[in-house]
Amino acid sequence: KIEGIQIAALVHDIGKINIPAEILSKPSKLNEMEFSLIKNHPKVGYDILRKIDFPWPVAKIVLQHHEKIDGSGYPQGLKGEKILLEAKIIGVADVVEAMSSHRPYRPSLGIDKALEEIIQNRGVLYDPEVVDVCLKLFKEKDFKFES
Repeated sequence: KIEGIQIAALVHDIGKINIPAEILSKPSKLNEMEFSLIKNHPKVGYDILRKIDFPWPVAKIVLQHHEKIDGSGYPQGLKGEKILLEAKIIGVADVVEAMSSHRPYRPSLGIDKALEEIIQNRGVLYDPEVVDVCLKLFKEKDFKFES
């Protein structure tokens, strides 16, 4: 199962291959059409990966990595237990990495702000157990992202 998560994590944004570079690197707010292209990347990734016979549900994990446990995520609006645990793990990791990294439209918000986000939305957007394990990695195990 861990190997499946590792593979899915490596390819989770493969669907962005369909998005023009100008949109991915746009330094200002996305318009509705641009944001809908971004929101479609999990489905594009799923369509690419579902043809590959992995021993794990990699395509489904990629499809679900932007779902939130309250149903507010995308592309399917899945809730709670309908979301694969592996997708919940990658979703939390993705949020923490994105917030603590520089983006074309903003500087890094830092790891503290990223961890604050998952703490505030623990049990709302993010699976409580996944959040707890993530916090443990950063606070007790001293995990750091490679620069």
